Amino acid sequence: MGKTILAGIINEPDIQVVGAVDIKFLGKDIGFFTGGEPVQIYVEENLEQVMKDKKPDIMIDFTNPQAVMKNIRTAMNHKVASIIGTTGLTGHDMEEIGALSERNGTPIFIAPNFALGAVLMMRFAKEASRYFPCVEIIEKHHDQKMDAPSGTAVKTLELIAEEREEVHQGASHEFERISGCRGGEFQGMRVHSIRLPGLVAHQEVIFGGVGQTLTIRHDSLTRESFVPGVLLALKNILKMKGVVYGLEKLLW
Repeated sequence: MGKTILAGIINEPDIQVVGAVDIKFLGKDIGFFTGGEPVQIYVEENLEQVMKDKKPDIMIDFTNPQAVMKNIRTAMNHKVASIIGTTGLTGHDMEEIGALSERNGTPIFIAPNFALGAVLMMRFAKEASRYFPCVEIIEKHHDQKMDAPSGTAVKTLELIAEEREEVHQGASHEFERISGCRGGEFQGMRVHSIRLPGLVAHQEVIFGGVGQTLTIRHDSLTRESFVPGVLLALKNILKMKGVVYGLEKLLW
């Protein structure tokens, strides 16, 4: 994801990449990852040092749940605005992020999905739930994704829950022959997570009604699908205050 974002933003006229941090490819010129010429910016491993040396305005983090909070704390200590695409943040994490942002007067933008089509899929699902209260979600991602269900699935469930009362779905006495086969449960809704090589990010929201079903689906076929959303966040974050959650905040 980092390589894809670099390739998508490095030639933007109003954006200047000043540093890159990873635990792999140390010392590699980031031009290598974009397919372009060397730019004399090299991959480093110490985010704190990069913040001190490069003095960036914005940090983009697409790491993992184990690293992201440490990175956010470092960015906030240097008053660097943060765009977070890492999922798996807990409620406790979000409370700490809010406190860090307020204490340092620095904005943080967080989105579970930066694909514009995925944001529309979530909005349409919310609207459909007013008329089809029975719903299940199937989300599919590559087999290296660490958290389940995905942040997009959780956000979709939360949006739907705003529109409907909790509904018990399925037979009143249903049981599982294999534990977990009915998926995770959230306010009566079921969510199923699939992890396979070859997938990127996909979600189906399936509604059931009398004699009919309605499926709202989004597929990110390549990681380039997330770049327009990242660019939108980059060009707006310095005008934000506090913690802003969800790409839809920038669309309507």
